[in-house]
Amino acid sequence: MNNTFSERELDRIIEMAWEDRTPFEAIEFQFGTSEKEVIKLMRANLKESSFKRWRKRVNSGVSQKHLKKRNPDISRFKSSRQKAISGNKISKR
Repeated sequence: MNNTFSERELDRIIEMAWEDRTPFEAIEFQFGTSEKEVIKLMRANLKESSFKRWRKRVNSGVSQKHLKKRNPDISRFKSSRQKAISGNKISKR
């Protein structure tokens, strides 16, 4: 597991993990952090009750965290209302 994340990167990974429509593959693409590593990171950085709530939601089917379980109509990693993000840096248009 990569423990060299800046505080800003760590916050962004946690934020992406909380977002139901952001798949683990998007986190791995941007940060090189696998699903297992994200789970360990979340366990280490959240209160126990928050971590349990997150894991329950991710595994319940409500979340779209796994591309294989995802509705095939969803073809993007972000909301259409979200600013464009490239390599985790906000793009200027």
